[in-house]
Amino acid sequence: MTRRILIIEDEPGVAETLLYALKTERFQPVWCETGSEGLKALEKQEIDLVILDIGLPDGNGFEFFREIRNKFSVPVIFLTARSEEVDRVLGLELGGDDYVTKPFSPREVTARVKAVLRRASGDQDVPKSPPPGFQVDESRKQIRFFGTPLELSRYEYRILCALIRRPGMVFKREMLMELAWDVSDISGLRTVDTHIKTIRHKLREIRPDDDPIRTHRGFGYSLKEKT
Repeated sequence: MTRRILIIEDEPGVAETLLYALKTERFQPVWCETGSEGLKALEKQEIDLVILDIGLPDGNGFEFFREIRNKFSVPVIFLTARSEEVDRVLGLELGGDDYVTKPFSPREVTARVKAVLRRASGDQDVPKSPPPGFQVDESRKQIRFFGTPLELSRYEYRILCALIRRPGMVFKREMLMELAWDVSDISGLRTVDTHIKTIRHKLREIRPDDDPIRTHRGFGYSLKEKT
């Protein structure tokens, strides 16, 4: 099914670049020049993801984001010409799914769109009955191991969720990086190994004699179907 992406952006040049890039990747983009038009578009049709400019002619993008979040359950990527850390932090703290600063590479934006959509659909894919010992609370982004909550970073949470969803399945490092990272970087695959090592350490703090993550040398990692 073709994913519909809503672009809320007042600069025609930027919007046209995004429209072309998204169409090339077989998305169905919808363009609105103001936040008000964007809200109406969300009410009229099913939207899978929103690319929202912070600087809009009819209001602040963060305020429109709050309205979107109050009415709709849809991932949002912020887009802005400003690169200040405070904007990026504010956008993500409000609950935005990602943040792209102008000028940007159209390829980077489509990669981030794919990553956010993958995570959004993946969060709904957590099984009702995870492997024994694991409990996933998607609303709190929390995983318990034999009743004890794990203190996980964002990437550790995503990696462990991927393993829990498919116990017994061997995940290559590339697969885990695509599922967990906003933009995958093949040159940083060893980072996956580091995160797996940290997850193992946290699991052993709870059950010293239990190692539910299996290493498949030359292939990747899997979660034991029975702990």
